[in-house]
Amino acid sequence: MKVDGKTVVITGGATGIGLALGRELGKCGARLILFEPRAGRLAEAAADLTADGIDAKTQCGDVTDPDALKALADFAWAENGRADMLINNAGIGGSMKSVIKTDPEEARRIFEVNFWGMWKGISEFGRRFLAEEKPAAIYSVASENALFNAFPFGGGAYVASKHAIFGLMDVLRREAPEWLTTGVIIPGWVQSELSDFNRTAPAAMDVGAYAAIIAPQIEAGEYYVVSHGYNVVRFDERYDEMKAAFAEYAPREEGDDQYDVQKFVAKMQR
Repeated sequence: MKVDGKTVVITGGATGIGLALGRELGKCGARLILFEPRAGRLAEAAADLTADGIDAKTQCGDVTDPDALKALADFAWAENGRADMLINNAGIGGSMKSVIKTDPEEARRIFEVNFWGMWKGISEFGRRFLAEEKPAAIYSVASENALFNAFPFGGGAYVASKHAIFGLMDVLRREAPEWLTTGVIIPGWVQSELSDFNRTAPAAMDVGAYAAIIAPQIEAGEYYVVSHGYNVVRFDERYDEMKAAFAEYAPREEGDDQYDVQKFVAKMQR
């Protein structure tokens, strides 16, 4: 979707990837609505963008609160006529302890923001998009951790939440009507406020450079929005291991397509 003149709503839009991506899309003519719980950071972001000639409005709230997301959608439709694109970007990091030693309540908190916050955003905006039946788009920010475990140790709740987003968007893309563009954004290592490690690491990609890579992919309507080429090495390691297991214990054989769910459903629908 070409964003010139379109309203783009970005959750977690006051800092990091959300703000940098908003700036890139704003340069292309997007009208931005930034959403996050810290009013002060929102005001700073809006002032910064406005100084660059970008139309930027803000709405304060938390993605874990359905009422706040409803208020966000109401605001977009009231202020700009409608929203054209939702970018589910809000997310948090978490403990780098092992899975066993991580407090389940902390893991639940990470899922509330990283997964359920995105699901709630998709639900609120998606219902309005479906009611209007006009061209629209929903993008969700996953992670390279949706494809493999980038951490050498720990981070189980964060990694699991990003895998869940990847699966959620894969289902949504198959359900969406033709006029509703969907996509999953897969950052690699990017400098951001997600953690102190990401904020200061010299090896992490500059967030502005990252946004410049992915903004054209979003405008082109790509489903997989990617940036870090070395990710291919890591997810090949995972899939090569899986393929080896199938080759050893469940090799392809004549007639095994009878167990394929998609083929079965397609046959039943004829």
